Order: sequence, then structure tokens, then C-alpha cells
Amino acid sequence: MAGSVRDLFSTIESFMTDKTARARRSTDASEDYTAADIEVLEGLEPVRRRPGMYIGSTDEKAMHHLFAEVIDNSMDEAVAGHATWIEVEFDKDGFLSVTDNGRGMPVDTHPKFKNKSALEVIMCTLHSGGKFDGKAYNTSGGLHGVGVSVVNALSEVCEVEVARGQQL
Repeated sequence: MAGSVRDLFSTIESFMTDKTARARRSTDASEDYTAADIEVLEGLEPVRRRPGMYIGSTDEKAMHHLFAEVIDNSMDEAVAGHATWIEVEFDKDGFLSVTDNGRGMPVDTHPKFKNKSALEVIMCTLHSGGKFDGKAYNTSGGLHGVGVSVVNALSEVCEVEVARGQQL
């Protein structure tokens, strides 16, 4: 027991010595650190750079999480009484298709983004969706505004077909 405590203290001491040396080196380099070194990620780039922040990891379980995000949107429509059926297909090439008879995502121009449809905003803008104020859904699954945009960001191919008012 005493040996393991000694080993622990030795490890901490080594770490602190290394940390002090690193701090001295970084102080010398701080003059090279400017506003130009600050990177701002926009759009879906944060998701692509750090997918684990949004879906927990990058393994097979994370892929299942992406599928669940898409399916959750249809389930929300059904739970709210706007859809009576949901069809989920997963083909041999790994493509997921989810179809329902719900209202469909809005495709008209979004009031905040005059040159974009609501569909484009939903698919390409983090933190956009109809579930924030509670008006659209009393109960909902998913990540509330990041789900399907994260799916889009992390998918090699992402196609959306929306049928509204008898039009596709």
C-alpha cells in the first residue's frame, strides 16, 4: 500500500514538473497567439469536427443514434396525432428510409432567413426546429433542434422528400 502511494506521489510530481516546463514554453510562444488563431466554426462544421459532442461517440452505436433521430421525427408526428403510420426501411447498402403520413416538414420560406426554405433551415442549421416552445408537440423525442441537422452533417448522402398539401 505504501509503495503505491509513493508511486502516486512520484507520478504527480513528474506531471507537475512537466506542466511547469510546458507553461514556460507556452509563455514564450504567447506572443505568437493572436485573434487570427481563434477559429469560429459555422453551420454544420462543429458537428463534423466533433461528432461525439452531438451523438456521444463515432462507433456503431452512434450510427444507431442517427437512425433514431430520423425515426423520432416521425414518431413525434404520430404521438401528436398527425400521423397514423410510419414505415422504416433499412437496405443492404446502409441507407435508411423513413416515411410517414404526417404533416411533412414546412417547405415555405423561413421568416428569419428570407432566401431559405424552412426545410433547408431544419436540415442545415443547428438548433432549429418546431419543438422549443411546446406549441407543436406536447411530447417529443430526439435532440430538440440538432437531431436531423446532425444526421445531415454526418451523412455521406442525405435526401429529403416532403409531401405537403398533396404535393411532393
